[in-house]
Amino acid sequence: MNFSWSKLFQFVLVGMVVMSCKKENTSVVEHTTETSTIQEHPKLILTAQGVKDIRAQLGNIPIFDNTLKAVQEEIDAEIALGIDTPIPVDYSGGYTHVRHKSNMIMMQKAGVLYQILDDEKYAKYVKDMLMQYEAMYKTLPLHPKTRSYARGKLFWQCLNDSNWLVYVSQAYDCIYNYLSEDERNTLENNLFKPFADHISIDSPQFYQRVHNHSTWGNAAVGMIGLVMNDEELIDRALYGIKDLKLDANEKDDDGGFLNKDGKAGFLANIEEPFSPDGYYNEGPYYQRYAMYPFLIFAEGLHNVKPELKIFEYKEGVLLKSINALLNLSDADGDFFPLNDGQKGMSYYNDALVTAVDISYHFGTQDPGLLSIAKEQGKVLLDDSGLAVALGIKNGNEKPFNKKSINLSDGPEGTQGGVAILRNEDIELVFKYAAQGSSHGHYDKLSYSLYEKGEEILQDYGLARFVNIEQKGGGNYLKENKTWAKQTIAHNTVTQNETSHFNGKYDIGSQHHSVLNYFSSENEKVKVASAKEVNAYPGTEMLRTMAILKDEDFEKPYMLDIMKVTSDKANQYDFPYYFLGQVVETNFEYQTPKSLNPLGTKNGYQHLYVEGTAKASSDNSKLSWLNKGKFYTLTSITNANDDLLFTRIGANDPEFNLRREAAFMLRRRNTTNTLFVSVIESHGGYSPVSESAVNSNSNIKTLKVELDSEDYTAISITNVNGNTKLFITANTDTSKEANHNIKINDKNYEWSGSYYFK
Repeated sequence: MNFSWSKLFQFVLVGMVVMSCKKENTSVVEHTTETSTIQEHPKLILTAQGVKDIRAQLGNIPIFDNTLKAVQEEIDAEIALGIDTPIPVDYSGGYTHVRHKSNMIMMQKAGVLYQILDDEKYAKYVKDMLMQYEAMYKTLPLHPKTRSYARGKLFWQCLNDSNWLVYVSQAYDCIYNYLSEDERNTLENNLFKPFADHISIDSPQFYQRVHNHSTWGNAAVGMIGLVMNDEELIDRALYGIKDLKLDANEKDDDGGFLNKDGKAGFLANIEEPFSPDGYYNEGPYYQRYAMYPFLIFAEGLHNVKPELKIFEYKEGVLLKSINALLNLSDADGDFFPLNDGQKGMSYYNDALVTAVDISYHFGTQDPGLLSIAKEQGKVLLDDSGLAVALGIKNGNEKPFNKKSINLSDGPEGTQGGVAILRNEDIELVFKYAAQGSSHGHYDKLSYSLYEKGEEILQDYGLARFVNIEQKGGGNYLKENKTWAKQTIAHNTVTQNETSHFNGKYDIGSQHHSVLNYFSSENEKVKVASAKEVNAYPGTEMLRTMAILKDEDFEKPYMLDIMKVTSDKANQYDFPYYFLGQVVETNFEYQTPKSLNPLGTKNGYQHLYVEGTAKASSDNSKLSWLNKGKFYTLTSITNANDDLLFTRIGANDPEFNLRREAAFMLRRRNTTNTLFVSVIESHGGYSPVSESAVNSNSNIKTLKVELDSEDYTAISITNVNGNTKLFITANTDTSKEANHNIKINDKNYEWSGSYYFK
């Protein structure tokens, strides 16, 4: 029988919080080889005490009550449809894949409902489904799809099997005491233990490594181990498979090494991918994906094995990582698509609901997290969700203030990083990080630019239609390697039409860029500068990027200085992946009668040439309109520079790539060179009033005043004749350094990394 909400709240308010006999007598004896310990269920994520606390507050915590109501309606509808556990046949997006994925989530939610609402129909639903899986799994072969380097049984890859067990372990914990001992033995011996063994012992190439895949595997094995009080599984989860050595040269489907350094287990997966700042080396898209198993298993460990002090491990990096991840999102909450990242993934994803709630509950109760939880509009139906709901109810939330931030990369924070410069509504994401494991792109010193969450200059992200079966089974497309990972797909320099590190993971994974300096103290000037010396042997790239607030300009603008030094003459291609419609140029260009690719490999084969020109002045300008805002790129050029309009989509007969544009500056037969540009956001256009405001650039001239080994100075003169000078230190960049140089017979003195006046 369903509870009506009014009856449920009456039930709570009159103090009838006594649980059913099965749940009131939650203490059962769990046996280990040496001692007997008393364990109560639920204990993993939702706890027995948490259930009591939640029941005492029901009807008085709006965001929790609304979440609970929505979940109950969802599960009631699922129960009415009946249970389906089909024989697996599909890749991602196919019916059987989606059904098993849905089943794991429904079981987890139903288990929670059983605990909170004390309605046995939810426990019965979970039990009946688990018994169907038990009957099927014990004779289930490997999945028939053979693409994965580690095939699952319910799903085409062990990764998804691990997802399933992470969720189902929570459901099992919630109905543990509803089941008889015989039923528990049946499930554990025929389903859970064999399942855990398959994704670990039987699939060491998946499990025994440092990667988001193995994080899910570790969490799955460990969480079911915690529920069953199986110390062997818990130990396997924390430290990996004992005495196992894999071929250090073997690779996964994405070209990453399986176990190059021999490290494995949940703790190693915390130590290696996270920097001390909480940046995850695969990038925010995969950090979002991995944060669920990281945090949900950590919460289970905290509740069942508090002596591990898991939230204090590596100086509390798991909780730090949430702040880092939230800062890696734009004004709309969408994560920046660094490395393999699908655009549109945001902190409204359920994994981030988990992250925000757990971070608030087990962290410092940051009131900024409450504002994000309020935006998310739902909470976890557990102890941490209750804490957030009470914080919101009590009016404790404050805005989560995203500021300019520099996040180091690497386990010790010494392998480059990602700098985010924020000034008013302008956000610049500057990537000078390490390779990013097998999901990394070959894009050293690349960047993307945003205004109020809208892309000005874009990073392409990944080439994949996630969980859309018709598009490559929902998996990575070949164009992810031939286009999205290649250097020319990014806003950085490509030398001699060859990607950084020749596009080889073996080489790229050995190197990282180096921070020159980062400065965000000045409200008007935000700067990041970094150096790359390994992408092209014999060539050094030093890029300095700034967001400058100048009172002569409507909005802050971006200044970009890329200094290239090489031991031989090269061709340099410097693209700008703008979005929108071309409005105006200050150069004449020709458009071809038929479209041809720009090149034959390294991503060039996917670029059509739509227009060509020669630079006709010292400054080449391109203006465009996108979503009601005008933008202008001003670049310093010389008469030998080629200017190209290109469009993505060549050699793509299945239309796997987005047909988006770029403007490219090509400099041939050049040894040392300097690329300097400014991007302004200005004015706007209203299709309602059909009026354009401030549609012209405010820059008259952009000029290099000095370029030496130690300093680069750029002057920016606006249309009214006012000039500002930006000088960046290329070598001595400490904040304490004193500088004194002469430019055009004028002395400039300052302390620190840069000068702007």
